[in-house]
Amino acid sequence: MADAPRPAPARAAPPRTPGVPAPPPWWRTLRADPPFSIRVGIGASLIAVIVLVWWFVTRGDAITAIVSPSKLPSPGAVVDSFGSLKGNLGEGIAATLLRVFLGVLLAAVVGVVLGVFAGAYRAIGSAIAPLVIFLRSIPMGALLPLMLMLFATGEKQKVMFIFLAIVPFVFSDAVKAISIVPERYVETAQTLGASNRQILFKVLVPLALPDIVTSLRFQVGLALGYVMLAEAIATPSGLGVMLNNNERMGNIEQNYALLFIIALLAFVIDFLIRFFQRGVFQWRRDL
Repeated sequence: MADAPRPAPARAAPPRTPGVPAPPPWWRTLRADPPFSIRVGIGASLIAVIVLVWWFVTRGDAITAIVSPSKLPSPGAVVDSFGSLKGNLGEGIAATLLRVFLGVLLAAVVGVVLGVFAGAYRAIGSAIAPLVIFLRSIPMGALLPLMLMLFATGEKQKVMFIFLAIVPFVFSDAVKAISIVPERYVETAQTLGASNRQILFKVLVPLALPDIVTSLRFQVGLALGYVMLAEAIATPSGLGVMLNNNERMGNIEQNYALLFIIALLAFVIDFLIRFFQRGVFQWRRDL
């Protein structure tokens, strides 16, 4: 009978070079990421501490509680209020996310295209810079009356409000992403005889694209905040409408529950976009 194949011996760890010190652990190294399990544990521990402090300052009734329930309801009251949100919650989330995605998509098309050309051709950037500075400087609440005059109270008003709120930041980030591409890549392409158009679309844009996507990822979270302002005026459905209605009726527990839902939506969207980034741009270890 033939002998059974023997398993291959385990590989020994490579010997350490004498005289070379071992690398320091992650907690003693600047900008070093801890292992995934430790990162999750640290984040969960901080959330647990916050919830514990929250429970402590709200325990008891309205007289004995450190913080009055009219200002900060207890964690249990907030959890119980989730059941009363089920009726219009799905419709509100769908309406809000649709407005956010349309506004961000429009800002991405306009802001990224103009930002790429402004970063490559500085004269274009000089022409657009005053308008971008103006839009970045004015309070977003001041744009609401203007949007109402231009687009009434329909969906277009809300999408355009989000667009104007974030497009200057998308533009500025796209300009920066193009500008920080190392010059050696451009010089190498020029040495190989590439034209300006080829350098723009085959060198600058591909190398800047990961940072542009990162900017859009952040702008989605920003748009979720701005859409609450737009939904405060003559809006049939949306998370902002639910927040305003609960405030008028004094349902503070439901408003805290809605804030958690909005934060969870922002976290899930950010996670999905970042997962996509890491899959597509695998050569960028810093994403």
